[in-house]
Order: sequence, then structure tokens, then C-alpha cells
Amino acid sequence: MTTAFITHPDCLKHEMGPHHPECPARLQAVYDAFEQSGLMARLRQVEAPLAKRGQLSAVHAPGYVDAIFESAPKHDYTALDPDTSMNPYSLAAAQRAAGAVIKGVDLVMSGEIANAFCAVRPCGHHATYDRSMGFCIFNNVAVGAVYALEMHRLDRVAILDFDVHHGNGTEDIFKDDERVMLCSSFQHPYYPGTGADSANTHIVPTPLPARTGGAKFRAAIERTWFPALERFKPELVIISAGFDAHADDPLAYLELLEDDYTWITQRIRELADSHAQGRIVSALEGGYNLGALGRSAVAHVQALI
Repeated sequence: MTTAFITHPDCLKHEMGPHHPECPARLQAVYDAFEQSGLMARLRQVEAPLAKRGQLSAVHAPGYVDAIFESAPKHDYTALDPDTSMNPYSLAAAQRAAGAVIKGVDLVMSGEIANAFCAVRPCGHHATYDRSMGFCIFNNVAVGAVYALEMHRLDRVAILDFDVHHGNGTEDIFKDDERVMLCSSFQHPYYPGTGADSANTHIVPTPLPARTGGAKFRAAIERTWFPALERFKPELVIISAGFDAHADDPLAYLELLEDDYTWITQRIRELADSHAQGRIVSALEGGYNLGALGRSAVAHVQALI
């Protein structure tokens, strides 16, 4: 079976103004790196569908979803928070980003593919139940997880988040839902300033101090994530794949390298092979140095293959 590459041109049209770090060039850098490495030829390319309003409202407050649809501008920009805005293409891009994860879930659950990488934007893991923040509109991985639980009748889904920022939105959505285990590594203290003290039986935080490199990152992940995941035995693994913990990233201060993304992806594959019939859906989150983002995404998907 192959690895799917799920994306859509709409995700390139979303932008939030000049000089915003979460820009279309990020996704183009991933496309270019996959082509130049020869990786794209090894992937099954799939078009991301539009997530339906009901699928979004299964995760977010219906009033919030309505407000996002009503906020979509016909011209210029609409600000959702100090960091996040919409242009006339943003609503479609946000629906495609969530829809990509839904499509990935359907494909891995049907056995058509082994796993999937969703090359999408806007990113999603800061979007809470009822609030946009941190460049995020809808929580893409959360939409996919709830879809898997409800439509594919799964009992246990793991979301593994190695973005440099805490996935506060994902935690907000699942903090009381023991069907979903969230394991999240992140620089702390750092934006959004949450997560370090929120551990429970299904929320597994791994806060890391600035300047943490690969060896300490790997040791911390082995110590915190995998014992909990072995007990949980997920039937599906969804990844919030942020690459802004890379040493070259301008927005944060961890010091991971491409080999570290290879390593963590291989460990996640081992877990999925043991408990989830190999089923993994990964979705792009952060990463703001274009070269490091492209190289890291290549390392990640090569390890998925």
C-alpha cells in the first residue's frame, strides 16, 4: 500500500497579509522539496474535499462555525484575532484543511492506503472549541479524530503533536474525552503559555526548555509518550506535524534536526503497527524557515513510506 499526499490548490490561496509568517510560500516549499527529492512520484496524490459544516460543528461550537462562515470576506481581510485573519479564499482553504484529514481517515480505515500526509494550511491545533487563534481557524486534527470515532466507530484515537507550540486548542476540545489521547511536546514557557500542568490519564504533555536538542527531545518523548500510548493502544494515530522545533526556525528556540523528525516518525509507525494496523494520518502544522520546513517534511514522509 502507498502513502497518500492530500492537498488542494485552495490552501495556497489563503493568506493573511504582507510579511505574515504563515504564508502560501510555506506550502509551496513543501511541494518543491517533495518534487526535488523525488518523493512526490512515490505518493498517491489525493484532492482534499471541503469539510461540511456539520463535521466542523461536531468539534467546534456551532455558533463559532456559523461566525466563521459569516466572517468570510469578499474583499480584503477580516481579522479573527491579533494573529489570524481571513481573505476571500480562507474559508475554502480552512474547509479543505479539515476535509483533508477526514479524507485521510477514510482512506486508511478502508485499507486503500497505509498512511497519509495532509499538506494543508491554515494550520489547526490552536483552534479551540469556540475560538480562533495562533494562525488557526478550524482544528483539523480534532475534526478528523471525532469523525473517526463517530463515523468509523473507533474507541481510541491518539493525537501526537510535535509542533514547537502547545496544541492548546486540541487539548481544549478533548480534555474531558478519554477516547482521545493527546501527547504533545512543546517549548515551555512559550506561546500560548499553556499545557505544562495539564496532565491526566489521556493528556500527556512534554514541555521542553529553550535550546533543547535532539538527544534530550528523544529521551523526553520515550519517557512520557510511549508508556502512556502502549497502555492506551490507539486504533488510529493522527499527527499534528509541526516542524517549527527545527534549529533553523525563526519563531522558536528548540534545536531539532531532520534526523529527529525521521526518528519520531519511525517510533510512531512502530506504535501504529503494533496497535492501529499501521493507520496514521499526519497533518501539517507549523514551520516557518522554508528550507528547514521542506527538508523536515521530506524526512517525515520518507519515514511514513
